[in-house]
Amino acid sequence: MADLTKLTASGLAEKIASGEATAVEVTEAHLARIDAVDEKVHAFLHVDREGALAQARAVDDKRARGEKLGPLAGVPLALKDIFTTKGVPTTVGSKILEGWIPPYDATLVTRLKAADVVILGKTNMDEFAMGSSTENSAFGPTGNPWDLTRIPGGSGGGSSASLASFQAPLAIGTDTGGSIRQPAAVTGTVGVKPTYGGVSRYGMVAFSSSLDQGGPCARTVLDAALLHEAIAGHDPLDSTSIDAPVPPVVEAARNGSVRGMRVGVVKEFAGEGYQAGVMQRFNESVELLRELGAEVVELSCPSFDKALAAYYLIAPSECSSNLARFDGLRYGLRTGDDGSRSAEDVTALTRAAGFGPEVKRRIMLGTYALSSGYYDAYYGSAQKVRTLISRDFQRAFEQVDVLVSPTTPTTAFPIGERVDDPMAMYLADLCTIPSNLAGNAAMSLPCGLAPEDGLPVGLQIVAPAMADDRLYKVGAAVEAAFIDKWGHPLLEEAPSL
Repeated sequence: MADLTKLTASGLAEKIASGEATAVEVTEAHLARIDAVDEKVHAFLHVDREGALAQARAVDDKRARGEKLGPLAGVPLALKDIFTTKGVPTTVGSKILEGWIPPYDATLVTRLKAADVVILGKTNMDEFAMGSSTENSAFGPTGNPWDLTRIPGGSGGGSSASLASFQAPLAIGTDTGGSIRQPAAVTGTVGVKPTYGGVSRYGMVAFSSSLDQGGPCARTVLDAALLHEAIAGHDPLDSTSIDAPVPPVVEAARNGSVRGMRVGVVKEFAGEGYQAGVMQRFNESVELLRELGAEVVELSCPSFDKALAAYYLIAPSECSSNLARFDGLRYGLRTGDDGSRSAEDVTALTRAAGFGPEVKRRIMLGTYALSSGYYDAYYGSAQKVRTLISRDFQRAFEQVDVLVSPTTPTTAFPIGERVDDPMAMYLADLCTIPSNLAGNAAMSLPCGLAPEDGLPVGLQIVAPAMADDRLYKVGAAVEAAFIDKWGHPLLEEAPSL
């Protein structure tokens, strides 16, 4: 039998449904792959071996009974360790929740189980999703399978690395300022940020509530669409959940085409700071879109230049509020509780020991921005910029169907290169942040390797809110044309581990 770990999720599902392979065989193959390579990659924080095999056996039992299986039944998945999982540790990459075992499943996890997807375990991440490199994890960094000395993106670097190292065919990430798309770009995988509210946030540990959004990660556009369909939809447990039908993402992925579409190129996403090889591959992708029948239009969205500054006021402000619940009194780490200290002292000691430097930095920044006398000058002004960015998107989508840009200005940088330079680190999210501020949908997919370092480059596609299917329509067309013209570097030339 061909190596099951090298197949797509849709291919695995077909083999399981037909009886050519069992879900247990598929799961065991991926667990063996984890055993073989994850000591080098460190994509996983926790592997739920017993739970995964139990889920796989349940799928095989259903097939044996003749029950109808879903499109992804029996397919393994790596889950970002930011979603609560009943009976399985959830750390959010932080010492403050080390060893915490939730008593309930996040809605997204409930839907994965209902779809008979096999959850292999929880993946590494920047602590509380704060970072662009997965170096801020309290449990050590993850390596990029293309070059283990480089970052796999962040905050969802564990999920992207699990895909690129063939430890899982599917993964889940979350995207607050680009944490699905940027890791996808630097690992040569596909990552989608659905429309804000399109996937339930119930049970997802909050970083910045008005920006956070869970979404699918995969190695192909169709696989991402199948996963998107499985996890999306209205949830009454989430007050921000959109009560509307899920866009037809799978149909769009199966019938990709850009003929007759208008594609906008945002001129603000170019210039100083963009790696030459990234821009070369992006420009080739734009030409490919023209060849496929799209009309390419250059647009200006001037407020996008202010997005990074606005984001780094809004997100820290919301995180300073959300993380106030981690006080050492109710759950998680508790430090200094020897009977001689006050509750305030215990809280201070717990936070000092439990939170890492980046989390502390953002809490302090956000608390300052929300403090009396500074609220209007900082947080209030950032929200006004957010409105301007939304209006720029609105005007752009009156002229075009989708926007395209590089996903991130550079390829994967070396581990340790930017840890002492927060501003350089934050610039990795330059192209992705505007979509989070506006709440619309966006995707990153591979568009080749940069000639100067041989590392993956990502093409970002942005669509209006609740037009997620456009991402898949364009993404599938580009992917098919790319494979036809140049081949798929990840599917055909797997990184060596």
